[in-house]
Amino acid sequence: MTVRMTENAKEPTKSARNEATPQGSVLRIAIQGERGSNSHMAALEMLQPEFSVEIVPCSVSAEVIAAVVHGRVDAAVLPIENSLHGSVAEHYDLLMEQPVRIDRESLLRIRHNLIAAPGVALDDIKWVLSHPVALSQCRRYLADLAATQKAHAMPFYDTAGSVKHIMAEALRDSAGIAPELAATEYGAEILVRGIEDHAQNYTRFHLVRRAADPRDPAPRKTTLPQPDKMSVAFAVEHRPGTLVKALQALADAGVDLTQIESRPVPGKPWEYVFYVDLRLADAAMADRAIAALQPHCSMVKELGRYKAA
Repeated sequence: MTVRMTENAKEPTKSARNEATPQGSVLRIAIQGERGSNSHMAALEMLQPEFSVEIVPCSVSAEVIAAVVHGRVDAAVLPIENSLHGSVAEHYDLLMEQPVRIDRESLLRIRHNLIAAPGVALDDIKWVLSHPVALSQCRRYLADLAATQKAHAMPFYDTAGSVKHIMAEALRDSAGIAPELAATEYGAEILVRGIEDHAQNYTRFHLVRRAADPRDPAPRKTTLPQPDKMSVAFAVEHRPGTLVKALQALADAGVDLTQIESRPVPGKPWEYVFYVDLRLADAAMADRAIAALQPHCSMVKELGRYKAA
């Protein structure tokens, strides 16, 4: 890599959504997956009651980011890391590649529930549908269900989508594993709450907006919290010691590095882009961190400054 970026790329747009959104208006928020999902819940928790929220479901994450970049929505809410399953690599790549930035962060406690059509009893269940990650996070409960009543787990494309499918097809022998909101969204009923293996199951979400937009559209008369966290992507020259020097430069700038991830550079085997989260005291410290990286890196991109969850 030879391109050096010290600011988020900007894409001009005539969308009226480039202006700060006044209190009482509706924010259109893109998510990956169906309504009623954890991303839907995270969007509501992150933005209400400041705004009314209209959820725009998308099939894949690239479609989510495209909707943001082209002004079809005001912002997106995407998961970036789960406390049990780690980081969402694709979302790091999209943040790097596209002219977007992170404006907010939130943590959502993940609760998995067994959900079926109204009137269906637990003894009726022979199939349990959900996203593979949700199924893996409920292994103990599913093992017990298989042993006691021969119910089989079946991977599905989405947690909330499993409940949507069960209700649309009027399935009486199937249940989905999904958030509580999915039951409300599709008129289903929760058979068993909290079937996850681990209570300490959290997902970190980012609110992502176009890089060219004004900062976080807080309602009028509301003071935005001062950012105390920054996400940065950088690449170093493919030489011994360059990563160590870059990390030492961050330490010398006084920032607290809380996370580091690496992603391969497409077309350049064994070369990587590094993603770091930094805790900082003020804007001056953030500026010092970016300046400290530049002499040691072939590319630096600030992904966003925001209040830590």
